[in-house]
This record gives sequence, C-alpha cells and structure tokens, in this order.
Amino acid sequence: MHVARNRRTYVAKSGEQRVYESVLVRRTYRDGGKVRHETLANLSALPAEAVSAIEATLKGERLVPAGQAVTITASVPHGHVAAVQLGLPALLGPAGRPRDLALALIISRVVQPASKLSTLTWWSDTTLGADLGVAGASTDDIYAAMDWLEHRQDTIEAELARRHLAPAANPSKMALFDLSSSWMEGSHCPLAARGYSRDGRKGKLQIEYGLLTDPAGRPVAVRVLPGNTGDPGAFTAIVDVVRKKFGLEQMVMVGDRGMITSARIQAMNQRDDGTPRPDAYGWITALRAPAIKKLMADDGPLQLSLFDQQDLAEITSGDFPGERLIACRNPVLAADRARKREDLLAATEKLLAPITARVAAGRLAGAGEIGVEVGKVISRYKTGKHFAVTITDTTLIIERRQDQIDAEAALDGFYVLRTPVPADELGASAVVTAYKNLKYVERDFRHIKSDDLDLRPVFHRLEERVKAHVLICMLACYLTWHLRRTWAPLTFTDQDPPQQDNPVTPARRSAAAQAKASYQYDQAGQPYHSFRGLLEHLATLTRNQVRYTGTQVTIAMLTEPTSIQRQAFQLLGAAIPLTSK
Repeated sequence: MHVARNRRTYVAKSGEQRVYESVLVRRTYRDGGKVRHETLANLSALPAEAVSAIEATLKGERLVPAGQAVTITASVPHGHVAAVQLGLPALLGPAGRPRDLALALIISRVVQPASKLSTLTWWSDTTLGADLGVAGASTDDIYAAMDWLEHRQDTIEAELARRHLAPAANPSKMALFDLSSSWMEGSHCPLAARGYSRDGRKGKLQIEYGLLTDPAGRPVAVRVLPGNTGDPGAFTAIVDVVRKKFGLEQMVMVGDRGMITSARIQAMNQRDDGTPRPDAYGWITALRAPAIKKLMADDGPLQLSLFDQQDLAEITSGDFPGERLIACRNPVLAADRARKREDLLAATEKLLAPITARVAAGRLAGAGEIGVEVGKVISRYKTGKHFAVTITDTTLIIERRQDQIDAEAALDGFYVLRTPVPADELGASAVVTAYKNLKYVERDFRHIKSDDLDLRPVFHRLEERVKAHVLICMLACYLTWHLRRTWAPLTFTDQDPPQQDNPVTPARRSAAAQAKASYQYDQAGQPYHSFRGLLEHLATLTRNQVRYTGTQVTIAMLTEPTSIQRQAFQLLGAAIPLTSK
C-alpha cells in the first residue's frame, strides 16, 4: 500500500484555471502481466499533517509522539558570552590556558560581575566554561592566571596606546587622566592605606587607581597606587608611563584641578639635571577657587563685564607666564550652586535649632558641653565655615557669615582653564571641550565601580593580585566601552549626540535619544534595552544538547534567535557562533 497524489487541471465556467488534487490510499498488485491499482481510501479531506503521518507509516518509518521525538539533555546560556569578546584574546597574549582563564575572568566581569569563587561556579552554568576549557578550574588556577595577566600589563597597555593614543589614531595627541579610590576588605595589603575616600567610606583602608584614556574616554591604561596617594603624585606616575613605556612624545595631558600643579608641570618637562626636555608635554587643567578669586580681586584680569555678551573669554595674568587662561561662566551652574548652598545652610540651621533651644532652656550648659554638641552637627553638610558661633557657659549664638557667603557666591558658575598649548594649535573652545571631556573618565569610573563591573570592595591581599583585579576591571571597561557604542541602536544610549556650538553650555541629548526614552519601542515594535538588559536578553539564546529518540548521539543546537539577538551580532559584524572560541 502507498499514498498516491493525483493532480488534474480544469477550467471553470468563469474561465479560471483550477487545480484539483486527490490523495488516495492504494494497493498495487500484478494481474498477469499487468499492474493493477486498487483504491482503498480517499484521504483528500484529511489535514496535511495527518496525510503525511499515514504516508510515513506506510513507508515503514517509526512515528513517535512529538514530545518524545527528541530529548534535550542540556540547555546552557550562550548568547551573552559569545558576544562579549571583540578580538580580546589576541590582545591578552599567546594562546594557552592562562590566557583562556584570564579571558574568562574579563568576560565574566562584564556579563556577571561577582567574587572569584562565585565566578568559578558560574562558568559551568554557561557555555563559557566548556568552550574555553575553564569549567573545572580551581582557585589556584585563577590566581595563577591573574599573576600571568599582571606580568603582561605593560605589553597589553602598550598595544592599547599604539591603537588609541599614537598620532595616527589620535591626531590631537591628547590623553585624559583622573584618579579614583575603592575601599579594601582586610588589613594586610601593602597598598591599603587611609586617605580621601571618593566612595564616602570613612574609616576604611583603600587603594587609589588612576585611569588613562583617549579623548573619547576609551580606557588605555590603569595604575594602582597606595590609598594615601594624592592627585599630583598619581599624575607624575602616569606621565612616566606615557613617556617612557609608551614612547609618546609631545602629548597634551588633561587633568582635573589640583592634579596638574605648577610643581608637577616643572617636573614633567625637565630632566633630572634641571634642563628643559625637548619632548615637552602640554597640559590642560583648571584653577582652584583661591586662584580665581585672586584674578577677580583689585581690578584683576577676570571681571564680570567680560561676560556681558559672552560666556567664554581668554585672558592673561602675570601669575601664569607663558600660559593661556580661558575663563568660562555657566549661568545654569551658578543657579544650581546657589540653590544647593541655600539648601545646605538651611539644613544645618535646622540641625542646630534644637541645640540652641536646649541652651536657652537651661538643659544644656557649659561652654565645653555646648561646643561638643555643636561640633557634632555643624560640619555635617560642610557648611561650618559659613557660620559664626559664639559660645559661653549659658549662651549659644549662631549667625551666618553673610560676607563670606556672598564672596563664595561671586564665584558661582565660574571656572578658569589654564594651558600652554598655543591658540593656533588649540582654540579656546577646543580647550574647554577637552577639559569637559574628563566626564568620559568619570563615566568609566562609574561603570568600573558600580554600574557594570563592580570593582569594589577589593578582597585580595597580595599587591600583585590587587593590581591584576583592577587590570581585569579596566579591560572589561574597554570591552563595555566598545559594546555600548556598537549596540547603541538597540539601547537607550545616545548614538548621535548633537555637536555643541558653545562648549560652556550643558550637553544635550539628541532628539532620537529622547524619543527612545519616551516611546520605549522602535518603529518595528521592538523594545529598547539598557546595556545590562540587552546582555540578559542575549543570555536567553541558549545552546542545547539534543538527542533523537532511538539513538545515543547528541548534537549541539542553538535556540532560534530573536530579531534583537540577530541584530546584536550583526552590529558586531559577526554571525552567531555555535561556540565561544
């Protein structure tokens, strides 16, 4: 018996040509020398899938229920770890197990930041562990890989500097540098020390680390320093790296106020014997408030009348010979600082009011006791300098120092940049833009410390392990920098920020980015994601181990990717790989 399909064409009365197909079950046999066909059933009215099942059965095929046709023996998240690589293996060093472990640590820091012990177990829960051969790694293997990576830091950073800081890639010959800190858990690391905490963790030991980037904020190098290192000392260290290890000449270093001091400038551009260096470095930084106040005093070069028609003016001063001073005034920033100051002063007065009432009621007496209570609260919001406090054994008088408040308010919205770079090489607007680009380094610190990579706190004890941990986070930040830009069409990232005609005014998001935030979906109805949300969506692209019924062989198959997952890999310029290596 077999299934036979008969097709015939006929023309209807309307003249339309139609095709009729009949599906029959027939028995074929020989009658003498002739082949005969006997129709046993007409299947034309049955659904196509039923006809296919009958046909397959008559051909001798074994049919099983759909739910029992295959067995999925394993299903592991794959898409996120497959996407997060971008040619990083070649940057790290020669192929081998140490490189695979180091690569796995960096990818894990991007996709699932956690402690090293948690990362070990997580590797087995994704395709990363099997593809890189690290699923069975031990803690000793991880520490050995961290030591291997730390020894290769100079080589890795030199390659990044060649890619992003060398004149061919960086015609402006400009580099950004800033310093941050993170607290330590434990007390035996040689780098741990008490210093100014940028995390607000007072009383904790900490480390400092300086990040060097290109003008767009792409991480290039990082240096870990003792927790009590000041900004100027960190700047000196990174200049030595750029000049001696990267071999870059005549760079323009951009750093925040207080980092590029006059002493550091002199040391940067002089040899050890005191003679000028032929490869002198330029720099861009900002003046501190006392220096700005001095420029404004006694009919100095900085006067409010300069900003009647503009918010940017270039001035000179005998206190800064051979330098250009670019003064800027941002009215929006001035109003914001005035509002914030008033709020903090009012909050301080609210804290002091109960103490004043206790003294007036006689419930608190003695100059010493009163002073202790006032001291507990008056500096909480860092406004103590704006109050005059008079204490006796029975009285407490607190008044605002209005003249000091007014003097500080006169500087609201003002900042002055200093640089020796000639105007024909870098205009005043370009100097302001270069300095404000330090916001990119601050953004990198946010990604490293909390948003993406979770560097803090640091639990390692040995100095080289701490440095390796920070290096892993820096390289992971390098990955996220590229991924955020590449995946901007799929996320809320502003992929085409508008050019600012006036660099002093606040930056604005493009209309397209505002539309993303407002509508949440693109024109095709696909939702936009945050960067972290996109990684989580990519993780739903799994690799499955499939075994067909009646066999012992398993094959690897990917789930059908969503349109967003396909587009994410298309933006990376790669097909969706079956394996991560």
